Amino acid sequence: MKKAYFYFLGAVTGLCNGLFGSGGGIAAVPLLKKGGTPVKKAHATSLALTLPLSVVSAFFYAYERSFRWGDALPLIPLGLAGAVVGGLLMKKISPDLLKRIFGVILIISGGRLLLT
Repeated sequence: MKKAYFYFLGAVTGLCNGLFGSGGGIAAVPLLKKGGTPVKKAHATSLALTLPLSVVSAFFYAYERSFRWGDALPLIPLGLAGAVVGGLLMKKISPDLLKRIFGVILIISGGRLLLT
């Protein structure tokens, strides 16, 4: 049964990633936690999972010319720096605080989507 759950998790994460552009983590983290993965491992696993999914999604978006590389490239250096800082911070904060921060970001993101 657990194996089927993780197949489901992969499919949902891939679908969300393709639709929302790396939004698969929003689905993966709660589904991984529900499947018994500890909080910090759920976040780390989600990142490892969304990397190849994001590459595939970006390929399809690029093929359809849905974005311009010139718009994306300037964001990458500081995005990488932010990823390093986030990875280092995740080691230092408690799982409870990580869950709360993730929840606040989801609420703010959802509120902005509903109101705009």
